[in-house]
Amino acid sequence: MTTNAAWTERYTGALMNTFGPPKTVLVRGEGAHVWDADGREYVDLLGGIAVNALGHGHPRLVAAVTEQLQTLGHISNFFASGPQITLAERLGGLLQAERIEPVETRVFFTNSGAEANEAAFKLTRRTGRTKIVATEGSFHGRTMGALALTSKLAYREPFEPLPGDVVFVPYGDAAALEAAVDRDTAAILVEPVQGEAGVIVPPRDYLPTAQRIAHENGALLWLDEIQTGVGRTGTWFAHQNPALVDAPVTPDIVTLAKGLAGGIPIGACLATHGAGKLFDPGNHGTTFGGNPVAAAAALAVLDAIAEEDLLAHASAQGARLRAAAAADSRVVETRGEGLLVGLTLAEPRAAEVVTAAQDAGFLLNAATPERVRMAPPLNLADADLDAFAAAWPAILDHAIDSAGVTS
Repeated sequence: MTTNAAWTERYTGALMNTFGPPKTVLVRGEGAHVWDADGREYVDLLGGIAVNALGHGHPRLVAAVTEQLQTLGHISNFFASGPQITLAERLGGLLQAERIEPVETRVFFTNSGAEANEAAFKLTRRTGRTKIVATEGSFHGRTMGALALTSKLAYREPFEPLPGDVVFVPYGDAAALEAAVDRDTAAILVEPVQGEAGVIVPPRDYLPTAQRIAHENGALLWLDEIQTGVGRTGTWFAHQNPALVDAPVTPDIVTLAKGLAGGIPIGACLATHGAGKLFDPGNHGTTFGGNPVAAAAALAVLDAIAEEDLLAHASAQGARLRAAAAADSRVVETRGEGLLVGLTLAEPRAAEVVTAAQDAGFLLNAATPERVRMAPPLNLADADLDAFAAAWPAILDHAIDSAGVTS
C-alpha cells in the first residue's frame, strides 16, 4: 500500500506547484467521510469546497452516472442530448421558483465555475457596454476573465494587464454601488454571500437594491451563485432565501457550478429575459460543456435534494453547526445560512485551527487568518455534527496552545 508520504513525494515531482504540498492524500469516501492513504478517517466538513452536495458514493448519483455512461458518454455540441435539455429546463424552473410572472431562461453549460463566469463576462459585452461593477472581497475564478472580476490583488497582480473595465466597490454597501453604476455599466456582479472571503453576508436589502440600481441604469444584475447555489444556503438559490433578501430578486444572469453535479465537473450560465438571447451562433462555445454524463449527474443531484428534503435539512443542520461552534467563547461571530458556515475567531489562528481539526479527524478551511469556513454535504448526518461539536473545544485548545497563546 502506498503511503501518504510516498504519494506526496510523487505529487511534488509530477504536478505544478500551484497548490503547495497536499494536506493529505485521500483514497476513498463514503457519505461525509473520507480516508487517506495511511488509513486515517475524516469527517469532511468542507465538502470539496461546497461541491460534494450529497457526500461521496450517493447511490442515486452513482447510478445516474453509470447508466448514462453506458448509454451515451460524450457528444459534441453539434448535437444535443436529452439530459442536457432536461437539465436546462429544470434549472430554468428552479430560477422561476414561486414567482408569479414568467421568467424566460436560457442556459449555457460549462465545465467549471470560472468557465461559467467567463461565459457571463462575454455575455455582458453583448450589451454594447464594457464596464463591470464588482465588489471588494470577491472571488470569481482564476482564468483571465474571471480573475479580472476578482478583487484580491495577490491573485491579480502577477497576471496584469487583465481584461478591463472593472470597478470594485465595498461589498454590501448600496451607496457605493449607486455611486459607481452609470449608463456605461454593462452589469453589476455580486455574490449573494461571499464564500472565499470567509462567508460574508450582506444586508438583506442589498440584492434588491442592486437590482434596482442596475435596471435604472439599463445594466444587468449578475449573481455569482457558484458557491451559494443548489441548496447550499437552504434554498435552491441564495437570492431566493428570505433570510438573505427582504424582497424578491430576479437576476439577469446567474452562474452556477460546485454542488450542481455533486463532484462531476459542470458549470452553468443562466440568463433571463433578454439577456438569454444576447449570444448568437459562434459567439461562444465549448467541447465538454453540457456533456450528457455531467448533465445526468446534475439531474440526479437535483432529484436527491428534492426527494430527501435536503433544503430543509441543510437549514436545520446549518443552524445547529453554527450554534455548536459559537458555544465556545473563542468564536466571536458565526455567519452564513444553511450549510455555508463562517466562523470568526477571537485570534487570527484559522490555519492552526484547521490543522488541529484535521489531526482530530475533521476537514475545515481557513478562508482568512481569522475566519474558518465550512461547507459540508447537504445531507450531513446528526452523528457527524455531534462528533464535531464534542471535539470542537479541544480543537481550539490545541490550536491556541500550538500558537503559544493562552486562553
